Amino acid sequence: MELYNTLTDLLADARSKDRSIRFIDGENDESTVSFAGLWDRAVAMLGSLQARGMRPGDELVIFSKSNESFVIAFWAAVLGGMVPVPVAVGISDEHRLKLFRILSQLQRATLFTEADLLARLLEFSVNIARDDITRILNTKTTLIGDVDSEASGEIFESTPDNIAFIQYSSGSTSDPKGVVLTHRNLCTNIRAIIDACHWTKDDQSLSWMPLTHDMGLIGYHLSVLGVGMNHAVMDTNVFVRRPLLWMSKASELRATQLCSPNFGYKHFLKLFQRKGLDNLDLSSVKLILNGAEPISWELCEEFLASLAPYGLKRTTMFPVYGLAEATVGVSIPTPGSLYSRITVDRHSLRVGEPFREVSPGDDDAVSFVRVGSSIRDVSIRIADDTNRVLDDGLVGNIQLYGDSVTERIYGDDAATAALFTDDGWLQTGDCGVFVDKQLVITGRQKDIIIVNGQNYYPHDIEEIVARLDDLDLNKVVVAGATPKGGQTEELIAFILYRQSIDGFLPIVEQVRDLIGEQTGLEVDKVIPVTKIPKTTSGKVQRAKLLQAYFDGEFDAVLSELHPADVAAAETDDDPLIAELELICREFSKDRKIGPDDNLFEVGVSSLTLTEIVLAIDEKHPGKLDISDLFDYPTVREIAAFMKENS
Repeated sequence: MELYNTLTDLLADARSKDRSIRFIDGENDESTVSFAGLWDRAVAMLGSLQARGMRPGDELVIFSKSNESFVIAFWAAVLGGMVPVPVAVGISDEHRLKLFRILSQLQRATLFTEADLLARLLEFSVNIARDDITRILNTKTTLIGDVDSEASGEIFESTPDNIAFIQYSSGSTSDPKGVVLTHRNLCTNIRAIIDACHWTKDDQSLSWMPLTHDMGLIGYHLSVLGVGMNHAVMDTNVFVRRPLLWMSKASELRATQLCSPNFGYKHFLKLFQRKGLDNLDLSSVKLILNGAEPISWELCEEFLASLAPYGLKRTTMFPVYGLAEATVGVSIPTPGSLYSRITVDRHSLRVGEPFREVSPGDDDAVSFVRVGSSIRDVSIRIADDTNRVLDDGLVGNIQLYGDSVTERIYGDDAATAALFTDDGWLQTGDCGVFVDKQLVITGRQKDIIIVNGQNYYPHDIEEIVARLDDLDLNKVVVAGATPKGGQTEELIAFILYRQSIDGFLPIVEQVRDLIGEQTGLEVDKVIPVTKIPKTTSGKVQRAKLLQAYFDGEFDAVLSELHPADVAAAETDDDPLIAELELICREFSKDRKIGPDDNLFEVGVSSLTLTEIVLAIDEKHPGKLDISDLFDYPTVREIAAFMKENS
């Protein structure tokens, strides 16, 4: 594929191609924008932005619920030499605080959003007394509905070294880091992805990944646009509410290129195995890129086996590796090859040492999937903790070098310096090993928790828990890990506690409720510990606590906290309420949800709430939608609502 100098050149070339983007906002709610139409609408929006005083180098923070509006705004900023800053729209206070912190970091930011989102942001800024943010929101906001469709903007002649956009990777909410990506970074990585995946203009892609995520934006919009491919972008919330629609649309569109992180397969299978799909033909699918979080071999196998009767081939499963600091793509297998794994002793993964292979049935076995070799224009090396390069077969720290690697963190010299070795290699924070010339990711050097494809820093969550009475940062440790036999990462909170177990039960509820309310995350385990291991310098040793958890040291206390008879607890006399309670219990793990508990306040995630509604809909079709929960948030109220509509 051609190497473009800038994204502007890429879009200018794409506008001459008879291709389009389909935006899927529901089963029967779609819109289509041609590549030529994308250029015209972006130029018109650019005119509106310039009329409001925006100039090259100004930042446009894109905070929108609409994928179509997002894409138009993104390209308007690019064409005008402005700097798009995509930020995910969330429902929690932490999401809003992250947006505010990003706005505070930027130099000349304008917010692009919808009127209802702006109203909520203004209310929140007043409640937390952020006058500086209130001023920005009141004076530097462009609303989607205010764009003049007849305007015509002036195109800026960008250079390869100009900033194309700032990618705030999903990480710290207390101190978000903006990864600067130049036009050179992006165009280099786009060409490498297209070449490595063997994409052509005759392919058809479908993605439900959010456009605020690097895989969603760069992998399945910019790259597929660059090769001239028809592509479809499904609203992520639509996938969460209607996961079966993903494969239905893949069949309908004859899609050849799909993608999903680990949790997406699990979410799809939960409903698919209960409900199934008719008239599905997946024989056109060539690749399903699998990345963004640790990859479960067992889950991949389950997904492929379930969809094999519909024509999905084993060669479609395509494990890849990438990260925001390297634009997105780093290593990719050879298309058409069968994905494979290694199974090792989880205790044999020390930096600088070889791993020890074991059988899958071994008590200490853990499997890792091969994620291919480096794509063009990026080099990978494995190094020890002193940055000495290691031989193949030795576990170490993954480091990168190349034209797709960022040069800096926006406005943060200290973070930029910490990102690189003395000889200029990017320190990814991931650990891995080369096996048969393919990279295998074995873990993380950094303390990062990955939930549903998004990164979270433990310290941010620990600070939230420390707001509870009698708890502080010295008594709380949050970590993430995939247990043996698990398919997705668990979120675990260890609490320093030396009193009776009965007294710990209220703490479990408080921790779950607070984390759920503030972050939207669901805590899998809250574990009392009598000691928090630390280094001699006082740094918490999360790995030691996790190893003790893996080794079963907390099994007894967890059994005491969640006895087996919870599942047999008494249910309500009303048959429908009793049935709904049982459905809630099935999906809420070991949390007991009573008939009068507010489902938004019991510490379960939005994904779990969706699964509950889908299970109810399976048994009572058409009686309840996810939006109804806002008006009827308890099991008792849901039951009454369903009876009224029966």
